[in-house]
Amino acid sequence: MNDSPIILIDGDACPVKEEAYKVAFRRNVPVTVVSNSPFRVPVHPLVKRVVVNDGFDAADDWIADAAHAKSVVITADILLAGRCLKVGAHVLSPAGKPFTTSSIGSQIATRAIMADLRAGGDIIGGPAPFFRTDRSRFLQSLDEVLARLSR
Repeated sequence: MNDSPIILIDGDACPVKEEAYKVAFRRNVPVTVVSNSPFRVPVHPLVKRVVVNDGFDAADDWIADAAHAKSVVITADILLAGRCLKVGAHVLSPAGKPFTTSSIGSQIATRAIMADLRAGGDIIGGPAPFFRTDRSRFLQSLDEVLARLSR
């Protein structure tokens, strides 16, 4: 088991990468950004970029395989969150809300219901808007989780 904290970012659609870097640099915690397509990451010894193939769930598979009890996984993907929780990782949404073992089952069920409704044309639309308060909550949540892991 790895006993050093690490931040794993589901990078393709993550709106808080810059905030994660900021907290990681302050706390001296390595960050790995995993994505299907290359994009810029800071040139910094704590930041690593992993570009996986474009296979279905390739980034999720990489993150789930790398996650451990001292990992903080940042993702909006409920199924990936569930996989990471199973290995003891801490999981935050980009809005700073933690996924937990006690809430993930109902979140997965709600996701399935919403997918069925969208497939039937009953619901149209995407995720909720992302606000400055979400960004602020994320910064605070990530800092709190890393503080707990460093003890």
